[in-house]
Amino acid sequence: MKRLAILALASVLIAGCSSSAGGSGRSTTELTVFAASSLVAAFTQLGADFQDVHPDVKVVFNFGSSTDLANQISSEGTADVFASASGSAMDVVAKEPGVRDRADFATNHLVIITPSDNPAHVVSLDSLTSPMAIVIGAEGVPVGDYTRQMLDAQGIEHAVLTNVVSNEPDDASIVAKVQSGEVDAGIVYTSDIPITAGDLHAVEIPARFNITATYPIAVVTGSEHPSEAHAFLKFVLGDHGQVVLDSHGFGPPPG
Repeated sequence: MKRLAILALASVLIAGCSSSAGGSGRSTTELTVFAASSLVAAFTQLGADFQDVHPDVKVVFNFGSSTDLANQISSEGTADVFASASGSAMDVVAKEPGVRDRADFATNHLVIITPSDNPAHVVSLDSLTSPMAIVIGAEGVPVGDYTRQMLDAQGIEHAVLTNVVSNEPDDASIVAKVQSGEVDAGIVYTSDIPITAGDLHAVEIPARFNITATYPIAVVTGSEHPSEAHAFLKFVLGDHGQVVLDSHGFGPPPG
């Protein structure tokens, strides 16, 4: 009986080991991708699709403000891939610890959002100069910098900023405050609209007034998994990656 119990225990342990290796006997590579918060929905889908093609790779995301992510990578060097909402944030990482295979993979534009009932009756950029509570991205955050650049070009920056009651760390925070009804309006990326359809009212900004945000991606120098990192970058730039990005409201890369 004792021998049978030992054999049974051994069988359970062997089965457990086989299951943890996925039956292939190969270990799983954990690929760490730092990405702008505006990419949450698109990259979550791309990560799952990439894992279907590369079953031995597990993609782990760290989403946040591109500026914060760039500073974290520069100080800690913990990312394999960086996908930024601005070239300037990528430049920080390019300086330290360095990047390779840098390429632009998507574009984005700005849009005004309001609660679904649009209480301040916002119909255009000029509407934002009337008294109301507005929330935008903080300075140094790509969506905030793009917003200020656009308002300055139209000569209404001062008038609109007078109505700003909060400067947020990323576009997701702006969306949350508008959805909750805390404010009358906010300015975010067009890619934020598909995931909030029905919860918000969107006011398009004509192309002649708008800003084009260009998104670069790169393999971070010092990555412990350079081959897998390069494969993920190529996947994002490839046909399937571009279709997924388009479905989430992103435009094609420039050129």
